[in-house]
Amino acid sequence: MSAPEGDGGTSERLAPVTYLPGAAPAEEPVRWAVPLQSSFDAEGSPDGASQVDDEDDSSIDDAESALARRLRRSALSEREARTFLAQHGVEASVVEAVVDRFLSLGWLDDAVLAEQLLHAGTSRKGQGRRAIAQTLSQRGIGRDAADAALAALPDDDEDRALEYARSKAHGLRSYDIDTAMRRLMGQLARRGYGGAVASQAARTALNEQRGGGGVRFR
Repeated sequence: MSAPEGDGGTSERLAPVTYLPGAAPAEEPVRWAVPLQSSFDAEGSPDGASQVDDEDDSSIDDAESALARRLRRSALSEREARTFLAQHGVEASVVEAVVDRFLSLGWLDDAVLAEQLLHAGTSRKGQGRRAIAQTLSQRGIGRDAADAALAALPDDDEDRALEYARSKAHGLRSYDIDTAMRRLMGQLARRGYGGAVASQAARTALNEQRGGGGVRFR
């Protein structure tokens, strides 16, 4: 059980390994852990040195504590971390110092976050490569990390599109064939499947679902 978050304790305990909602692949990527109550929240600097009263050091400590608390809720990309700090009025030089510190600790890692988003997109949302690439871009994942994650994605959009179409075909049984096809292709398009992939998946799923005597596509 996780200990309640506090600002004055001195013990450091690691947050449990958690994943993005619905992202629990068979071979789960390693999730970095942020201390539930870290030395950033306690008296004294992270390395145990005595607290310095300098204003710049105080600003860095405050920014580190704020970002650590935010990361305990969910992972952020480097860009999202910078945006979070900037929106809280942290000066640019302090933002870079804090982000560099968290990168060195492994609490910010675009490559790991990209892997989590990829697994969430494929295993829970049934998304295609295009939709996953868009998600990585929207989350501010660096180009190198995004390209590496997408390169590891199997070239099986057709299979995933068909699996998703099959899961939705039964719910379209009350519609005529043309309407069902249009709706199913729209659902597939919203998940990043387009053109021939969406059309073939929708056609196959509806033919299978209505194969017991219904109108079949050719």
